[in-house]
Amino acid sequence: MKFKTSAIALGLAVALTACSKKEEPVAPEATAPVEQATPQAVAYVTHQDGPVTIYSLADYSKIGEINVGEGGRGVGLTDDGKLLVVAVKETKDLAIVDTATNQIVRRVAVGINPEFVRVLGNLAFVAYEPAAKGGPPPKPGSAEAKAIEKEREEGDELPAQVAIIDLIKGEKIKEITAGFETEGIEFSADGKHIIVTNEADENVSVHDIETGEKIKQIDTESYGIRPRGVKRSPDGEQFVVTLEYGNKMLILDKNYHVINEAPTGEVPYGVTYSRDGSEIVVALARGKAIQVFDAKTLELKREMPVGDRCWHFSFTPDDKQLIVACGRSNNILVLDYATGKLIKDIPEGNMPWGVMVSPKSVGTLDIPG
Repeated sequence: MKFKTSAIALGLAVALTACSKKEEPVAPEATAPVEQATPQAVAYVTHQDGPVTIYSLADYSKIGEINVGEGGRGVGLTDDGKLLVVAVKETKDLAIVDTATNQIVRRVAVGINPEFVRVLGNLAFVAYEPAAKGGPPPKPGSAEAKAIEKEREEGDELPAQVAIIDLIKGEKIKEITAGFETEGIEFSADGKHIIVTNEADENVSVHDIETGEKIKQIDTESYGIRPRGVKRSPDGEQFVVTLEYGNKMLILDKNYHVINEAPTGEVPYGVTYSRDGSEIVVALARGKAIQVFDAKTLELKREMPVGDRCWHFSFTPDDKQLIVACGRSNNILVLDYATGKLIKDIPEGNMPWGVMVSPKSVGTLDIPG
């Protein structure tokens, strides 16, 4: 019995000793912090005769392709960068691409000859041109010009339409009737109006997005012919419009009145304001240059030589470089914006058309939200 008592006493003593010590928490094993995956900064380039090509902005290496069909031209990107949209001439539709997989998730029928695309929120606006003639315009007043005008007045040719596509539903929800050969699309700062350039009608028209009603028309023929590019200033107070065969740009105020004009080089097309609004940047299709103007004085500050038919370009997200698509010389040029120095010349067959950068940046085809 003594042995058993001693054993019990010893056990109690050990237990009491253990209870008298405060337990120290056990430190978890050290682990590295979990990093959130950051999407790679890339440039998407559309081609009139080939796939969309994807380039890394880190070193401009080609990292992929998206086969949307022949005639990929206008391109847009949602603000979150998750959906890329491409207007495809061959299939007369809008290809909606998941940028995480680079796979087409839906195709939405648009109409004949879809070209320019802009994205506003979850809506894509796609201009399509059933009566587009293509090629350089006839000389104003010439027999050819009069014949085309008569054909449109007397015939069954349809003016361009702007299809509005809900990217969440994946369907066309309405259309806005524009003019003949609508080439550019922009929005008012409040998102209530769409401004379009009607190349063959020699005007810029403004429409209420909700109703489709045309609320203003700005005739441009007295300044120059073939309005093409249009872009809103970052402060929302002005718009710039290029006149392709007028070799000129117009400045409109926020109420769509022409308040200024300035000459450009030969055949201006794509245009944008710099991110801070201090400069206007214009791509010359025939002049083979990118021109930079002071946005207040409209004085030419500098030029950067480029290739043949370089219609569209985009700044990189840091605003230090321009990525330019040159359709007729079949290359993509990367330029230092401040100096114009050539950083990279990338051979690209199949007529490069448009450039869209992710994360979204300033360019001829879009502006950041």
